[in-house]
Amino acid sequence: MNKSILGCLGILVVGALIIGAWAVSKYNALVPLSQSVDAQWAQVQNVYQRRADLIPNLVKTVEGAANFEKSTLTDIVNARASVGQVKIDPSKAPDDPAALAKFQAAQDGLSSALSRLLVVVEKYPELKANQNFLNLQSQLEGTENRISVERGNFNTAVKAFNTAVQLFPTNVIAGFFGYKVKPYFEAKAGAENPPAVSFQFGQPTPAPKK
Repeated sequence: MNKSILGCLGILVVGALIIGAWAVSKYNALVPLSQSVDAQWAQVQNVYQRRADLIPNLVKTVEGAANFEKSTLTDIVNARASVGQVKIDPSKAPDDPAALAKFQAAQDGLSSALSRLLVVVEKYPELKANQNFLNLQSQLEGTENRISVERGNFNTAVKAFNTAVQLFPTNVIAGFFGYKVKPYFEAKAGAENPPAVSFQFGQPTPAPKK
């Protein structure tokens, strides 16, 4: 084998090593971005689960009020059940926009039911003196705020990942390893504001902050 052939082989080997090293670096850059999205999705799931866990005690407390509107409680229970029927891996962010939209629709339904409950509750004076209800209401308010924060953090992580996946030449490596753009958490108009929770019974519920 003459020197020219050896030289060509050497160049090819060096070129292959350089391309391989570049591909590995791009792949290694995508992995933490993908894991960050998954981690933020887990946080979103956690805060939504926290809200769902509060509801049984909230319903139990409210249904003790005399002549409380049963239809409102039924709406809450049914909305919570609908949320439980939407199955998405809590440790892995969805790649399917339709799956995320279905998840959000169920959560929005529960948010609406809870908002109606908080409006109706102010008609019942015995509840404003119920410390257990006031504690649950406070926890619910904090959870709604946390949901808004974690959804924002999730979208930030998705944006960073999607940007990397779509930029050339990283998109070549992303496609080869099956990485694709992830859907954003798109709330309906006005849903970026948590439901207003009034602690001043008998007074109008404050408008959501803009």
